[in-house]
Amino acid sequence: MTGETIAAIATAPGAGAVGIVRLSGPAAGRIGRALFGTGTLPEPRRATLRGFVDAQGEVIDQGLALWFPAPGSFTGEDLFELQGHGGARVLDRLLARVLELGARPARPGEFSQRAFLNGKLDLAQAEAIADLIQAATETQARLASRSLQGVFSRRVEALVERLTRLRALIEAGLDFPDEDLDDLGVGEADFATLVEACKTLLASTHQGELIRDGLLVVIAGAPNAGKSSLLNALAGSDAAIVTEIPGTTRDLLRAEIQIDGLPLRLVDTAGLRPSSDPVEQEGIRRARAQIEQADHLLVLIDDTAPGEQGTARAHLDELGLDPQVPVTILRNKIDCSARPAGLMTTAEGQTEIGCSALTGAGLDALRDHLKAVAGYRGASAGEFSARRRHVEALRNGLERLLEARAAWQATAAPELVAEDLRMAQQAFAEITGEVSSEALLGRIFSEFCIGK
Repeated sequence: MTGETIAAIATAPGAGAVGIVRLSGPAAGRIGRALFGTGTLPEPRRATLRGFVDAQGEVIDQGLALWFPAPGSFTGEDLFELQGHGGARVLDRLLARVLELGARPARPGEFSQRAFLNGKLDLAQAEAIADLIQAATETQARLASRSLQGVFSRRVEALVERLTRLRALIEAGLDFPDEDLDDLGVGEADFATLVEACKTLLASTHQGELIRDGLLVVIAGAPNAGKSSLLNALAGSDAAIVTEIPGTTRDLLRAEIQIDGLPLRLVDTAGLRPSSDPVEQEGIRRARAQIEQADHLLVLIDDTAPGEQGTARAHLDELGLDPQVPVTILRNKIDCSARPAGLMTTAEGQTEIGCSALTGAGLDALRDHLKAVAGYRGASAGEFSARRRHVEALRNGLERLLEARAAWQATAAPELVAEDLRMAQQAFAEITGEVSSEALLGRIFSEFCIGK
């Protein structure tokens, strides 16, 4: 338990039927007694009607007080929840009184951070709270709830437990160098089983990350290739202005869609061409900056324009593009050309899709293609919510496991095998927070809302 007591409004800004002020820390009980003006605390975990009074004894509001003495609270500390009327002014007055009595304003995510530091939940569960609050779809909310209940954490812990057993056997060989590792029960199957378990968990974690974060898909190409029409067709609305005048789009236009539960953040960009117009130049600069951040790039080519039948590489060179992300070439306006709709692979190995943003031909093939390149297996394949850092931690751990297995197969010194296993265990422990830096914790909890 820290020495400071923190407080914050825990409900969303604006007027509402109920508003909550939450406070946690060693002075919560003292502050509560002063706030009620009675000198007594409510019965623990029972909603009690109380008046909340200011320094002169005037009632600020009347509502329910819930008292959770340590350690039986969300944070593991003494904690009060004061439920009053949800007007912004009355909540501000109530919070000001709590701060006047000795609490300080809570930082974003500080209640959840204290719950983590006091062992009430692990880091993956704490992150799931933020994911549940920010969930934009039913699937995201369902998977975040599963992570909050510990589904993901238990999978990680099971992997760590298996790794710990193998590591213990390897290190026993260091303590008893005359013993053969085979005599200690270490075999190829131990490494193979551990590696496969890690790969399976990594695949599930990747699905959770996809459902949480989705893909950033940037639409690029020459002016009047149909980029804005494609954005509108995929979004199912007129998100972008469409005209026959080249260069209509000057700024980035965004739309968020879902394909069978996979979130996509679409960005329509200014047409790429030489220009002396300073406004258009800025739009092109922003387009190229956005392309560098993309998870996937869609390059549109007007299939009816003269000279547009060249190779994909030639088109990318002409547009000045050398993307470091996967690229799909879309041959648009096939309703006015002889090209068939659908997916094809060129002689140079480039994926192309014939489509028409106007009629919708080929767009189902595009949707299926985007799911495939993302490795998305469908909403039903999601088991829990996950983040990119979880995927990276598992990849790092898997790399160490593979190095440990290779060292064991090469009959390398047991010290090398044990060190690789130790590094793998450390990577996995970063997921649940058993191993974590202050910088990591600060970054994670800063993403939370105040009062959570």
